[in-house]
Amino acid sequence: MSDGPNLNELEKRMDGALATLKTEYAGLRSGRATATLLEPVMVNAYGSDMPLNQCGTVGVSDARTLSVQVWDKGLVGAVEKAIRDSGLGLNPVTDGQTVRVPMPPMTEERRRDLAKMTGKYAEAAKVAVRNVRRDGMDEIKKADGMPEDDQKKMGEQVQKLTDAKVKVIDEMHAAKETEIMQV
Repeated sequence: MSDGPNLNELEKRMDGALATLKTEYAGLRSGRATATLLEPVMVNAYGSDMPLNQCGTVGVSDARTLSVQVWDKGLVGAVEKAIRDSGLGLNPVTDGQTVRVPMPPMTEERRRDLAKMTGKYAEAAKVAVRNVRRDGMDEIKKADGMPEDDQKKMGEQVQKLTDAKVKVIDEMHAAKETEIMQV
């Protein structure tokens, strides 16, 4: 006899969608320097690709400059090349074993494009949360021997959980959009 979905498991899966959204938002450049901006950058070091944060320390020098303190002097050129080729529109400058990454000011058009991208990411996260809800509702329907009242109560709990997660996504989207549109 099945007793329906585990709400903790459903919530964990929904939180995974929120974590993915947070990671995607961290990669969107808002004009302000943040160390998380360089997280997706992969450096060709020692014959294989490795994350930038395994080649050096990423820090924020000021509001418009990132600095990467490269641990191995031989990797400075590879780190600079990886940042330049990352598709983030950044132009690093080497200063000894430190790679400085000035953040260029963003144009109004670029801000609008990024704001649209935040909407797409948020919508994808909502779809993921709704898919988890659908899976939970299917489990409730398939539960053998569960009274109809219990099925209804559990369905309401799953819906309430879904609504809470969608609200969090909307709040994250609004905050990121405001951050991007700030001049």
